[in-house]
Amino acid sequence: QVQLVESGGGVVQAGGSLRLSCAASGTIFSVANMGWYRQAPGKQREWVARIMAGGSTNYADFGKGRFTISRDNAKNTVYLEMNSLKPEATALSYCNLMSLLYGRENYWGQGTQVSVSS
Repeated sequence: QVQLVESGGGVVQAGGSLRLSCAASGTIFSVANMGWYRQAPGKQREWVARIMAGGSTNYADFGKGRFTISRDNAKNTVYLEMNSLKPEATALSYCNLMSLLYGRENYWGQGTQVSVSS
């Protein structure tokens, strides 16, 4: 059973930083692409960042230069460091895993709340 557990969310003032973590279990983490998504109240879930199994990264335009995604395969964990946070970043942040095994299934965590106050 694949499980993803996000942590690190919280309340931060505008301009501050947060570091989110997502610990995976139940699959071979090193053979999976990992991503972060966010969903603000009343809005659709949107993609934030991705790190491939091989280590390459991609970011949504709003995160370029401010967000950094990384992974530690020894800990089965993916991170998202968010700097210079804006109030519009207030959202439930989700971790996503797409296994390169088992038919490339997608899995989601339960989310961690990020709240940015002005």
